[in-house]
Amino acid sequence: MARHWTLDDIPWDRFEPAKVDPEVLRAVKAACLVEYNAADYVRYLHNVFADDAEFREAASSWGVEEVQHGKALARWVGLADPEFDFDDALKRFREGYSLPMDASESVRGSRAGELIARCVVEVGTSSFYSAIRDAADEPVLKVICAKIAGDEFRHFKLFLDHFRRYQPMERLPLVRRLYVAMTRINEASDDELAMAYYCGNGLTEPYDRKRHAAAYGARASRLYRFGHIQRATGMVLKACDLKAQGRLSKYAARATWRLIQWRGRQMAKLAGAPAEDPQDLARAA
Repeated sequence: MARHWTLDDIPWDRFEPAKVDPEVLRAVKAACLVEYNAADYVRYLHNVFADDAEFREAASSWGVEEVQHGKALARWVGLADPEFDFDDALKRFREGYSLPMDASESVRGSRAGELIARCVVEVGTSSFYSAIRDAADEPVLKVICAKIAGDEFRHFKLFLDHFRRYQPMERLPLVRRLYVAMTRINEASDDELAMAYYCGNGLTEPYDRKRHAAAYGARASRLYRFGHIQRATGMVLKACDLKAQGRLSKYAARATWRLIQWRGRQMAKLAGAPAEDPQDLARAA
């Protein structure tokens, strides 16, 4: 097995402050907290899969890599904004958001459902970091996001393999598989990212889940191009045990792309954040 990258593999000396996009920086401040907080997810998954030693070991390794993502992003943020206090932001985030750590069963209703949800999360993160990699001008951030995107795609395959191990036993019907996937996608606007954005950016105004989720979402959505969404759509279909290519995937990708355009503009209005020019977005499709 190839050696996994470390923070020493990042060319920190190539950092160019003049090429930092302040709007991307805001999104990355939120992302570093979510990534670093992966240990809570590991404990939750260990509870859900308490008698599955193979999966528990895989989840532990996954968690170590996720925490490393958080460390790399936090170090980059520290270069871009020397006043950023990661420890304080993380403390505030953990006080404001927590997982159901006492759960002994999946909140998705089954282990196969839990694994679909994990696949969807990895689809989202691999797409997000691919989008930053392709949009950012700052060279160190491009390197970090390229490495993280590769990890997240590999994590998707890891959870997909375990879903395929559980699906023959649990036989989750298609309607339920799609429901779990769509539900998890909709949770992208839940408290986790909203709270991470609020704490990561050191905001002191009263916390507003809807507004702060929009603030994060507006800045994230402007980074995507159609190719990112097309690939993500195929991966979500695969996680639901459907064909990743074909007519369904093509139509779903187009519909998702238009929805992201529309939602991005709506979130930008709500949050007062910059949005891409609709003509630019259309040309990118």
